[in-house]
Amino acid sequence: MDLVRLQNSLDNISFAILFTTMLIYWVGAAFPRIPYLSVLGSTGMAIANLCIATLLGARWLEGGYFPISNLYESLFFLTWGITTIHLVAEHNSGSRLVGVFTSPIAMGISAFAALTLPSNMQISEPLVPALKSNWLMMHVSVMMLSYATLMVGSLLAIAFLIITSGQKVELSGSSFGTRAYRNNHFIKHSKNLQLQTEGANLNEIKNNHEPFPLSTKNGHSQTAVLEMTQVTQTVEAETTLSPERLNIAQTLDNISYRIIGLGFPLLTIGIIAGAVWANEAWGSYWSWDPKETWALITWLVFAAYLHARITRGWQGRKPAILAATGFAVVWVCYLGVNLLGKGLHSYGWFF
Repeated sequence: MDLVRLQNSLDNISFAILFTTMLIYWVGAAFPRIPYLSVLGSTGMAIANLCIATLLGARWLEGGYFPISNLYESLFFLTWGITTIHLVAEHNSGSRLVGVFTSPIAMGISAFAALTLPSNMQISEPLVPALKSNWLMMHVSVMMLSYATLMVGSLLAIAFLIITSGQKVELSGSSFGTRAYRNNHFIKHSKNLQLQTEGANLNEIKNNHEPFPLSTKNGHSQTAVLEMTQVTQTVEAETTLSPERLNIAQTLDNISYRIIGLGFPLLTIGIIAGAVWANEAWGSYWSWDPKETWALITWLVFAAYLHARITRGWQGRKPAILAATGFAVVWVCYLGVNLLGKGLHSYGWFF
């Protein structure tokens, strides 16, 4: 079997399938009453996932090492990770909007790898001595899976922002970070009960009390009258989502949080494995290489997101904006410093 020809066919086939799948998801979002489109979209993503897995397997057999040593291989591994996490997210959420946002990214990455990269970067070459280590699979594969997971979670947060654009949303609780909502809801409920109780007590006093006399210096009595004041509250009307869109928004917020919660420990493990490998290869756990610096920035952004959700109880648009920022940071960490920066992780394509 000609593994090189098989790889060339599979990368083009996976791109064509992802492009078709993207169109199916978009048409399904524009015309939700058309039947079977969601099933076709999920099937297309699954087929593309299998094609990319076969491509990586053929690459593994050809080169004799796990295929994540150059940009071409890592891009397709990233696409495989995105399609895998997409299938998990779509299955758990039951919403076709997941594919509306993830399929263009998967298609764009596969197109960049298959159609844009120079041919010399697509060829499988023997590993350089520094990469001949078991840490290659441990570190790089975990980092790439964390990138894919964080990208999908961030894309769902961006979808949440688009659906709730310009409207105030109060979610009923979609994460462990619901303490603030529950406390606020309890405080509001308690205040309402307190106001109702006070109003009932005041009315009872008003209806049942009798004027009581006050003695004066000249012996005459005066009657003291208790005047009641009525507390009024003005509630301003707010623009809210329809129940259907609110349900979709809450589902996206929930799935986004859980996927990012999965990607963050993967990122942590990948960074630790990279530090151990760096000490083994270069004699230092941390050298502030551009890739290492941006990996730390990525970790801090998503650590802030999870801290805001779990500890501070943030929900809705605030953490979604933070996750959308993390989407851009992941891309800088993964691709920007590799292509534009100078460091130990640079591919040296542009410079």
